[in-house]
Amino acid sequence: MWLPRVSSTAVTALLLAQTFLLLFLVSRPGPSSPAGGEERVHVLVLSSWRSGSSFVGQLFSQHPDVFYLMEPAWHVWTTLSQGSAATLHMAVRDLVRSVFLCDMDVFDAYLPWRRNLSDLFQWAVSRALCSPPACSAFARGAISSEAVCKPLCTRQPFSLAQEACRSYSHVVLKEVRFFNLQVLYPLLSDPALNLRIVHLVRDPRAVLRSREQTAKALARDNGIVLGTNGTWVEADPGLRVVREVCRSHVRIA
Repeated sequence: MWLPRVSSTAVTALLLAQTFLLLFLVSRPGPSSPAGGEERVHVLVLSSWRSGSSFVGQLFSQHPDVFYLMEPAWHVWTTLSQGSAATLHMAVRDLVRSVFLCDMDVFDAYLPWRRNLSDLFQWAVSRALCSPPACSAFARGAISSEAVCKPLCTRQPFSLAQEACRSYSHVVLKEVRFFNLQVLYPLLSDPALNLRIVHLVRDPRAVLRSREQTAKALARDNGIVLGTNGTWVEADPGLRVVREVCRSHVRIA
């Protein structure tokens, strides 16, 4: 059977168009609050490692109405690395809920020494943490740069993350550490949240190739996925981690 050939440029353009449409849909104002003001919108970009979620997260992050954090649950997994993905689900969910509500005191359990914005995982990819009120490296509506933000904002007080979060109408978090949707049901029914979930899935063949190129960086996470009680897993010839990741996408979908 003959199939039409589509150029990579056309595919890229289509993906970008779909992404911008998604941004438009989730950035529409939510229902009015009882006080008559706009209700804050919460968006969870839910995906797995090496699936393009960081790119999608950056599209959200650069929007002037969005406070964005990349994988805040990284702190849970690094602190409690002897646990398994299933046993850490509740802790991850509770942290995500607190961050959605701009309650950054939740990090006390994972960052007891927290002093600066730079204590947060991948903090400099967040435009909101590189612009006022968190930092003045960029104007609030400007496109930020991680390379420029890091040296200028690294010593800003951690407390400014909470202040910045509360000044935005949308809070977007990108996470790769949820393996079923059931654990998120309490958030979906939480009256304090106006939650939208974006489930991002990539062709597992591409995920596998990308994981092979970043095996060392994923070793600790692999161990938690497999429940190895703190043992890091770099080599995975049986593809056990990829299988579990694929199963998680099926469970979520």
